[in-house]
Amino acid sequence: MMNNMRSITKLITHCSATPNDRDVSVKDIRNWHKQRGWSDIGYHYVIYRNGLVENGRPVEKIGAHCKGQNTGSIGVCLIGDDVFTAKQFESLGNLYNILLNIFPDLTIYGHRDFTNKKTCPNFNVRDVV
Repeated sequence: MMNNMRSITKLITHCSATPNDRDVSVKDIRNWHKQRGWSDIGYHYVIYRNGLVENGRPVEKIGAHCKGQNTGSIGVCLIGDDVFTAKQFESLGNLYNILLNIFPDLTIYGHRDFTNKKTCPNFNVRDVV
């Protein structure tokens, strides 16, 4: 485990809830979140429609992505609303496996697993990873 690393047991997957054909960047999401008064982007990783994974908030810092679950989790956001690409699913699986080597107790969840107010993402992440 990295120095000064917090205990992490959950990888929580989100969607950006933006139009499926709209490319949204980490910079865009960071701006939105800062406009809400947050210190930074709430997610630790963002996966673009082409499968590129970009860093958001440093993993060493607690995220702001899932109420009541941020302390022991990493947040990842898939760009899109309800249609995701095979490359995004492949990158999500690869990211999970990389993080599982660092955090052996890591379990993957969808944001929807922690709230009945959201369907984000609109699929069971365990079925695609």
